[in-house]
Amino acid sequence: MLMDYYELTMANGYFEQGFKDTIAVFDMFYRKNPDNGGFVVSAGLEQLIDYVSDMHFTEEDIDYLKSRKMFSEGFIEYLKNFKFTGTIEAVPEGTIVYPNTPIVTVTAPVIEAQLMETMLLLCINFQSLIATKASRICRAANGAVVMEFGARRAQGPDAAMLGTRACYIGGVNSTATVIADTKYGVPAVGTMAHSWVQFYPTEYEAFKAYAEVYPDDCVLLIDTYDILRSGLVNAIRVAHEVLEPQGKRLKGIRIDSGDLAYFSKKIRKRLDAEGLTDCKIVVSNSVDEYLISSLNTQGAKIDSYGVGERMITAKSDPVFGGVYKLVAVKDGDDFVPKIKISENIEKITNPGKKKLWRIYSKETGYGLADLLTLYDEEVDGEKPFPYIDELKPWKKMRFENVIAKPLQVTIFKDGKLVYQKPELKEIREYVEFQLKNQVWEEEQRFENPHIHYLDLSEKLYQVKEALLATGHDVSKENK
Repeated sequence: MLMDYYELTMANGYFEQGFKDTIAVFDMFYRKNPDNGGFVVSAGLEQLIDYVSDMHFTEEDIDYLKSRKMFSEGFIEYLKNFKFTGTIEAVPEGTIVYPNTPIVTVTAPVIEAQLMETMLLLCINFQSLIATKASRICRAANGAVVMEFGARRAQGPDAAMLGTRACYIGGVNSTATVIADTKYGVPAVGTMAHSWVQFYPTEYEAFKAYAEVYPDDCVLLIDTYDILRSGLVNAIRVAHEVLEPQGKRLKGIRIDSGDLAYFSKKIRKRLDAEGLTDCKIVVSNSVDEYLISSLNTQGAKIDSYGVGERMITAKSDPVFGGVYKLVAVKDGDDFVPKIKISENIEKITNPGKKKLWRIYSKETGYGLADLLTLYDEEVDGEKPFPYIDELKPWKKMRFENVIAKPLQVTIFKDGKLVYQKPELKEIREYVEFQLKNQVWEEEQRFENPHIHYLDLSEKLYQVKEALLATGHDVSKENK
């Protein structure tokens, strides 16, 4: 029932008009990369799978729908035994994706396809947004450890848990959120808050007590009172007087305020002078990729970042504009293409049941472009394949001597789950592999990234042009 009401009104209308069994095709895609970046890390497919696997209406749901006195008795009876019977194809979770390429394609009876719209978008939009933000932050950290600290600033419990999952996919090493460890296996970490330090009569006593309880994993928060004149002094004292006599080392110190670049350099110099060269410096406090990049430029001495609200909410660009659009309706053995035409050029859709390909360079292995074809077209990278760049349709262009790989895989076939969900760690490793081996450095820039090309096959381009010319469906005779 987590759906928009219009999904129900349309579904009831399709039922009453006799279209219950008519097969429709919907594409889920987005139009613009968050933060004007070069790409998106797709995420959320596992939650979509769980949802579709259990799509049904309870007795309470049926009673509610009856109470609205808006839906036919036949439609209500139909919903009592509702389940998903269609096919879903999607890019594997963690796939690097680009604007206007289908992330998920649903081919199903139109009512089934329509009723999942809201939840499909919820699952993919939020986690893709957060995974992409986390990837940006982790890439800015340039090898430093990144921890997710954002639960208390997330927009609700689900956002805290699923946001942490998405952050891990994007490259984060660990989380402060315990339930994300128990539920998803994202390692939970944590030491102390300022309240621990304030609870004891003195800062030294607070540090000493913590070191006595956790001698093997002692990280001290040193900015409760005064970073350099109090916190750092007391941390060094505990390292020498409490830990070292036990043969233990101070693992790290954390600062949560102030000029992070300035303090990190001062702290590093003092720690090294005290023989604590292995003591790590951890910082937090409104950190994001822009601040991390600035800290790197300033020569900050930081080993680990705790990132909270700016990652878990994707604060700088907090809305992922994924959409779900009808692209074809089946008529007999044919899929009749459908198009949305808009005064805004960017909102014109790519019609028809399609296949998404990624074209890789044989020489480097990097992705050269994405290609959309009609669903029954095949691309052989060894043979010349003509394509259309919509921005330059007059140019004669072709792919040749490349690797062409279909990106979507079948998730559900005739209502049955046929896809083996990967472990979360595998998804994270898949993201790392692509960024290291398949995505150009120029696409990974934060400022003015290279635009990844999306091309159309000649057949798909002709279908789209015909639909734009007529303003409605292309008949079988004109295809």
